[in-house]
Amino acid sequence: MIQDTSGQDTEIQPNMGKKLRWPLVAAAAVLLVSGLVWSSVGGSQVSESIKRSELRFATLARGTLTRDIATSGKIVAANAPILYSTDQGIVTLLANPGDRVELGDVVATIESHKLTNSLKQQEALLEGMQSALERARLDARREQLKAQQTLDMAKVDLGAADRESRRGDELIQNKLISKIDFEKGKDDLYKAKLLSAHAKQEAELMRDTQTFEIKNKASEVNRQQLVVSELERQVGALNIKATVGGIIGNWLTEQKARIGQSQPILTVVDLSAFEAELAVPESYADELGLGMAVELSFGDLTLVGELSSISPEVRNREVTARVRFEQDDRLHLRQNQRLSARVLLENRPNVLMVKRGAFVSTGGGREVYAMNGDIAEQTDIQLGARSMSHIEVLQGGKAGDVWVISSIQPFNKAEQVLVR
Repeated sequence: MIQDTSGQDTEIQPNMGKKLRWPLVAAAAVLLVSGLVWSSVGGSQVSESIKRSELRFATLARGTLTRDIATSGKIVAANAPILYSTDQGIVTLLANPGDRVELGDVVATIESHKLTNSLKQQEALLEGMQSALERARLDARREQLKAQQTLDMAKVDLGAADRESRRGDELIQNKLISKIDFEKGKDDLYKAKLLSAHAKQEAELMRDTQTFEIKNKASEVNRQQLVVSELERQVGALNIKATVGGIIGNWLTEQKARIGQSQPILTVVDLSAFEAELAVPESYADELGLGMAVELSFGDLTLVGELSSISPEVRNREVTARVRFEQDDRLHLRQNQRLSARVLLENRPNVLMVKRGAFVSTGGGREVYAMNGDIAEQTDIQLGARSMSHIEVLQGGKAGDVWVISSIQPFNKAEQVLVR
C-alpha cells in the first residue's frame, strides 16, 4: 500500500500583520478624507489653529478719540521762594526746617563788619555836613545883619544929608551961607543917596549869596542822607525775612558759614497753594501747550487742572511741566506727594478706533489679524493718533470689524489661522 504525504506536511499559523493591514488602510483613508473635508471648510490657506482663550479681541467703532499723555508727578508748593544773602558775611540761621513762620519774620541774619562800619562812617560824615549846614545858616544870618546895619546907617545918613540940603536951600535964599557951602550940602546929599543905594544892593546881594550857599550845603546833606539811607537799607537787609507765610523748607547753607553775596540760604514753602509738577517724555514736548487740560488722580479722587508752565530745559529725556488746579480740602495735600496724571492733547470726533493692545508693538502698527467667523485673517493696516486706551484706524478696517488685539507672534506670520 502506498502511503500519502500527510506526514510530511507542516501547519502554518495565520500572519497577524496581514489581518491588521486592511483595517489600518481603512483608518488612514478615513483620516485623509477628514483632512480634505476640514481643508475644504477652513480654506486652502489655513495652516494653524489657536485657542480662543489665549487671545484678546476688540471691535472697531467710531467715537471721539482723546489724544493724551499718561505721566506721573508730585505735588509742589506753587510758591516756594528761595531766600538769598544780600551781602557777604557770617550767616546765622534762626529757623529750622519745618518751623512755621509768618510773613516778615526774621529767619536768618548776616554779620557784615564791612557794611556796618561803612554805615557808621557815612553817618558820621552826615552829622558833620549837617553841622556845617547849620553853621552856614548862622553865618548867613550874621552877614545879613551886618548888611542890614550898613543899609540902615546909610538911610540915616541920607536923611541927615537931605535935611542939610533943605536948610541950605533956605539959607541961600536969604544969602546967609556962601555958594560953596550950599554946593557942599548938595554934594553930601548926592553922596548919601549913592551910599544908601549901594548899601541896599549889597544887602540884597548878600542875601542871594547866602541863600545859594545854604542851598548847596543842603543839597550835599541830602545826597549824603541818601547814601546813609541806602546803607541803612543794606544793613537792614542783613536780617533775612520770610517773604511768605508757611514753613521753612531746606537749609541751603551751613550754620555760621561764611557766604558770598546773592548766595542761597534757605527756602520758605507757602502751604496755602499747591501745584502739580509733571515729568513729560521729551518726545511729547513739542505737543504741550499752556492752558491744556490735565486730569490729576489722587487715589479715588480726580481733579482737572491746566498747564501753567513748561520748562524749556530737557533733563533725563524729560520735560518738567507745572499744573495749576483748584485746591480741595478733601485732598490733604503734602509737599512731594506722588500722583498720576493724564495730559489731554486733543479731542478728535467721529474717529474709527480700536482698543490698544500688544498687536501695535508686535506688528509694528502695520498688520493685524481680523476675525472672519472662526478664521483669523492677516490684514494690512495703517494706524493714526493714539490715546491711553484707543488708537485711530486709518486703513484696513471698518466699524464692526473684530480684531485680535493681543500679540500677533503666536500666529507665526500665517495668512489664516483657525481660532478654536
